[in-house]
Amino acid sequence: MTVRYIVKLTDQERETLEKVISSPKMAARKRTRAQVLLAVDRGVHDVEVKRTLGSGLSTTFRVKKAFVEGGLALALRAEQRAGGVRKLTGTEEAMLVAVACSKPPEGRAHWTLALLADKMVELTGHTSVSDETVRRRLSENQLKPWQKKMWCIPAIDAEYVARMEDVLDLYAEPADEARPVVCFDETPIQLIGDTRVPRPPKPGRAARWDYEYQRNGTANLFVFVDAHRSWRHVEVTERRTAVDFADRMRDLIDVHYPKASCIRVVLDNLNTHAAKNLYEAFPPEEARRILRRLEFHYTPKHASWLNMVEIEISVLAKQCLARRIPDRDTLRREVLAWLRARTASGARISWLFTTAIARIKLAKSYPVCTQPYAVRAA
Repeated sequence: MTVRYIVKLTDQERETLEKVISSPKMAARKRTRAQVLLAVDRGVHDVEVKRTLGSGLSTTFRVKKAFVEGGLALALRAEQRAGGVRKLTGTEEAMLVAVACSKPPEGRAHWTLALLADKMVELTGHTSVSDETVRRRLSENQLKPWQKKMWCIPAIDAEYVARMEDVLDLYAEPADEARPVVCFDETPIQLIGDTRVPRPPKPGRAARWDYEYQRNGTANLFVFVDAHRSWRHVEVTERRTAVDFADRMRDLIDVHYPKASCIRVVLDNLNTHAAKNLYEAFPPEEARRILRRLEFHYTPKHASWLNMVEIEISVLAKQCLARRIPDRDTLRREVLAWLRARTASGARISWLFTTAIARIKLAKSYPVCTQPYAVRAA
């Protein structure tokens, strides 16, 4: 004879269950049990509870039985499920982690789950180890040996610190029209055209581009951004030679900042970013005239993130360049439209990383002063 368990909740119990359901930190199994109790209290049939909540009939039966026999606390307490015995022992799991962090077999670019499973069979007494077992153990240790990230790890020495703090102090200065701070860099772009006319989007259908495309060469973008006001400039050129760099520096003093007495230019260590290149491009008197009004401040090697213009280039790439652009004329037109809109919006970069913060964040990497020094009295 099947026992029928009838659930009748009090107002206080209903309130408790509503709190369980609405709590975002509550365990999913406990929330499901609370929903079952509220549903059967309203007279919902077990089959309908199963369909609505996705729980089994046996779950509903056990919850009602626990409530009738032991009360609300027992009904909300989920049973401990018997877990399977781990295939690998603690020592074998440590061995798996060590293998995953080691060099892959000869002829293979990286470890895979199948390779690691075979290696564990070879190193242990197991007759088989499944890929899923390996995946679970690696996941617990946050390991994915088939993934790699490209990263440039700089050596933070005295020269690195000196250049970094020099640039950061420039950013921290108040705006000065006579001595502006301008960040400069360049970025290449591929010119790519369509071989077939793209189809525009329609309701219910995304835009379509043919996977075939036509390479039309490359172009270069010289990018300037003022560190203290909403000004930027992008020049589209065919290449980025030393002469092109020299031309941009002359434009900077004669066209963009004709009234500035000295322009502090923040730039990286590319071989074309040097004062000598102006002497290769212009007569000595012209090169000297330009350099008298320029002051170069170089970022540390492998620290392009310190150049504020990198942020502006990223915005330009996402908002304007993330598409197929077939030729330089189109590129100039599109970049000019982007420039006008971005400058009109008043957008500027808000730089928050300062020398004081750097000395805290990078304290362990700063070079250690080994020589005694005396603090000079004011």
